[in-house]
Amino acid sequence: MPGPSPGLHRALLGLWAALGLGLLSLSAVTQEPFWADLQPRVALVERGGSLWLNCSTNCPRPERGGLETSLRRNGTQKGLRWLARQLVDIREPETQPVCFFRCARRTLQARGLIRTFQRPDRVELVPLPAWQPVGENFTLSCRVPGAGPRGSLTLTLLRGTQELIRRSFAGESPRARGAVLTATVLARREDHGANFSCRAELDLRPHGLGLFENSSAPRELRTFTLPPEPPRLTAPRLLEVGSEGPVSCVIDGLFPVSEAGVYLALGDQRLSPDVTLEGDALMAITTATASAEQEGARQLVCNVTLGGESRETRENVTVYRVWGVEFELSLGKMGVSEPALYALFGCRGFPEPHLTLSEPNAPEGTIVTVTCAAETQALVTLDGIPAAAPGQPAQLQLNATEYDDRRGFFCDATLEVDGETLSKNESVELRVLYAPRLDDSDCPRSWTWPEGPEQTLRCDARGNPQPSVHCARPDGAAVLALGLLGPVTRALAGTYRCTATNDQGQAVKDVTLTVEYAPALDSVGCPERITWLEGTEVSLSCVALGVPPPNVSCVRFGGAEVIEGLMRVAREHAGTYRCEATNARGSAAKNVAVTVEYGPRFEEVSCPSNWTWVEGSGRLFSCEVAGKPQPSVECVGSGGTSEGVLLPLAPPDPGSRAPRIPSDLAPGTYICNATNRHGSMVKMVTVSAESPPQMDESTCPSHQSWLEGAEAAALACSARGRPSPQVSCSREGAPRPQRLRVSREDAGTYRCLATNAHGTDARIITVGVEYRPVVAELAASPPGGVRPGGNFTLTCRAEAWPPAQISWRAPPGAPNIGLSSNNSTLSVAGAMGSHGGEYECAATNAHGRHTRRITVRVAGKWQWGGGGVRDLKAAVTCALVLLIPPLPPSQSPQMRLM
Repeated sequence: MPGPSPGLHRALLGLWAALGLGLLSLSAVTQEPFWADLQPRVALVERGGSLWLNCSTNCPRPERGGLETSLRRNGTQKGLRWLARQLVDIREPETQPVCFFRCARRTLQARGLIRTFQRPDRVELVPLPAWQPVGENFTLSCRVPGAGPRGSLTLTLLRGTQELIRRSFAGESPRARGAVLTATVLARREDHGANFSCRAELDLRPHGLGLFENSSAPRELRTFTLPPEPPRLTAPRLLEVGSEGPVSCVIDGLFPVSEAGVYLALGDQRLSPDVTLEGDALMAITTATASAEQEGARQLVCNVTLGGESRETRENVTVYRVWGVEFELSLGKMGVSEPALYALFGCRGFPEPHLTLSEPNAPEGTIVTVTCAAETQALVTLDGIPAAAPGQPAQLQLNATEYDDRRGFFCDATLEVDGETLSKNESVELRVLYAPRLDDSDCPRSWTWPEGPEQTLRCDARGNPQPSVHCARPDGAAVLALGLLGPVTRALAGTYRCTATNDQGQAVKDVTLTVEYAPALDSVGCPERITWLEGTEVSLSCVALGVPPPNVSCVRFGGAEVIEGLMRVAREHAGTYRCEATNARGSAAKNVAVTVEYGPRFEEVSCPSNWTWVEGSGRLFSCEVAGKPQPSVECVGSGGTSEGVLLPLAPPDPGSRAPRIPSDLAPGTYICNATNRHGSMVKMVTVSAESPPQMDESTCPSHQSWLEGAEAAALACSARGRPSPQVSCSREGAPRPQRLRVSREDAGTYRCLATNAHGTDARIITVGVEYRPVVAELAASPPGGVRPGGNFTLTCRAEAWPPAQISWRAPPGAPNIGLSSNNSTLSVAGAMGSHGGEYECAATNAHGRHTRRITVRVAGKWQWGGGGVRDLKAAVTCALVLLIPPLPPSQSPQMRLM
């Protein structure tokens, strides 16, 4: 049979090792009976939040104990073997508090771990370039400052809803905070107008919390294509004054072609072309008209701009003037042939002088020579200074400075022909090349604009060639769109570094853009609800957004005093405050509700130290505790019959469901513990139990008996209750007279009333008076006597209570005596001499016996009848003394003759 596999073998070894470690740890626990505990051991708290730590031990009498931590503490509650401490404003990424107790000359310790997290409240995508060339890479950079722990963060760069790159920072140190994600993206045509954004996710669900998400504001990308070749410019080389010539400028490969701009100019005259767009091509067509002011050499310029870049083409156009036929005829009269005219002037009419610059585009500091010459014997004048002689040139020299840039030089040639002075002139402009200059007049050091209206941002630089100016924040976060009309937003505010550049050098200048806007009170700087803790020092400060910085003042409703500076929180500070922010651009107001919370506090009025429970009252112990939030209260018995018993409490809210009302309650001492998140408080309450009066058959029988003649006594009535009730009884109807002995007149109905502090109880008692028997009547019928053989009856009536038992004693030997059912009547039929004599009637009850005697005479002649023989037999029978004892009620009262 094959043995176990190596993997199973290793698993079994690991199991045995784990069991061994478990047994060792159990052994260590049994050897170490005392311990310290810290709850919670591990906690994750939002940065700036608070936490209660509970440090406890099972040591019976620890010498001392404490909680070591570097965090800020707010409140402490402690007992013999425990202490609880609130830690507030927790900001450190990770701390390890230590709970310790000194017990039996040993130190018991328990360590905890508190980590903080911060939501991704700020997700920032670095601004994109104003224009991005197609086919070139640009950088997407996302920054989430402060969020963490970084190991729970995930950042995603998005093009619209499409994910470009997603990165999780799992495995990073728990102390790490904040994250940056950077990606290089190739710009495409289809990216023009696309929105790019960044999404941050902080996943704390494995720690029992939620998923916190936030995204940056989207940023739009504008892409373009501008070919490196300059535009193709077509125009006539010569243009006569007063004539028109067609001009066209064409460039291909533009994207987006609709965003391109075209500038056409002839000298200082700007032309207005008709622009046609077809595919990626742009064609600008116009007509150039030569004026007398433009006579001479002029440049025709076509400049195409797109995406902040430009392409330019320049062509030279000469504007000339023809003198006319009269001048030609006068030369002909002088004998000048037509070929000689062309040889002399090169064209029809008087030729222009030649005005030249040794350096048409002279760098600053260069010596420039200006020469004015004519091809004929004309006298030339340069800027009003004539030449030395006709036919000679005029010259001047200058050291070129920036102030000579665009300086015009005028050369005038005059020739006297046939008594007339002919004149022709030419002008030229000197271009001085110099590095950029950023003057405060053209590029102010500070701008202040109100938010909203459209403005044109300008920072112009002097320089030749014309410098390009670029203004951006030093951190590259924003770029000013110079020369474009656009809305002013607060996002533009900041300090920018403006750099003017041309091929002669550059100039740098820092400018500050201030955007003023009315105050705003948002929930971050001025929350709608604020909670303070009683006893702490706080200030009601609302931070308002606005430029210039707003002045914020807060006033409590119903008051006029402005709340300023630190104050120690008291309960009366709770309420609604009106905060108003004001600056030069406007004002904003907001209501702030302030709630003051405080720990539990017992008041004697609402939770008395002594309470009496009244049985059957339906009342529960009311222990209302001041505190916010409302503390929870529990009262547990301590010692005696109340040990461990939970005292039912009346609910603080009348609408709440009350606990079951107990039928009985154990009196004694109860410890009431009130707790809310700001602490706990203990109070001892002594509970006593009382009850209203109660009488029943056992304490106050409804039927009672007295004995006539006995010493007068009170009714046997008592009542249960705490405190002991007072019982009073009175006869209903006629009052009972005061006498020393009981009388039958005392019988009747009595009402007994038991009273104590919690009520009364009444009971109706029927009283019967018992008395000894008295034979009230003993009579014979017929009276006086009876003849032998006759019949007679003796009647005995007794007064007694309870009713008396009747018994008779007859003369000895009297036979045939009959008794009624209650023995009250004795009858004899057929009387004989033996029936004559003394008869005794005895009445007996529990209280005594009473007798009475009567004598019956039997005399006269015999009356014989059917019973004569029997009577005779009876007559000769020995005389008997007949004693009839009382019979119990259950037996028949028939008398038997013995």
